[in-house]
Amino acid sequence: MSKQTTHQRSRQERRREEQQRREEERRRAARRKGITTAGIVAAAVLVVAALVYFAIVQAQAPANAAYPAIDGVSCDSGEHGDFHIHAHVSIYIDGKPVTIPAQVGIASDSSCLDWLHTHTSDGVIHIEAPNGFSITLKNFLDIWGKRFPQLNYPSQLSDATGWQAYVNGKPFTGDFRTIPLQAHTLITLAYNSPGAQPNTTFDWNGL
Repeated sequence: MSKQTTHQRSRQERRREEQQRREEERRRAARRKGITTAGIVAAAVLVVAALVYFAIVQAQAPANAAYPAIDGVSCDSGEHGDFHIHAHVSIYIDGKPVTIPAQVGIASDSSCLDWLHTHTSDGVIHIEAPNGFSITLKNFLDIWGKRFPQLNYPSQLSDATGWQAYVNGKPFTGDFRTIPLQAHTLITLAYNSPGAQPNTTFDWNGL
């Protein structure tokens, strides 16, 4: 074999070795890039998960720790504008009307409002809840009796018997606490008050 042929083969081998070396470097660079990209993606996922967790915790935390949720109804720092209706409740006990006071469902420092609350003492219940939440009279009575009993909550409302309930002027049979609160529902509750007349009209004054 001539020296020229040997020299040519040596150059070819060096080229192959150089190509192999470059190819190996490219593979290593690709692996490093893949590892770096995976690390960035993993870090981004962790950041998003942390933000979601923080948002959930914030959403579940009461606006005021002194006013935890009752029957799934929370005391929020703002009103829910997506669902805002009003109902009216009249109560008679032993033949005498009982006033539902203002501020039921409103924190004493005004830091939060329950989804059901009163602003006035005329019996109007403001219902501002998330869409899809089923509201009954029990929700309001539990807020009044458990959180605001000092606002003249009648003990008779805890009695299972002795009550006659009316909805929009018609007798309601069954547990009056299960009465659904819908837009402009008129509810009359009479305890030991056979002469009480159920409400059939009310001046909502634009509510």
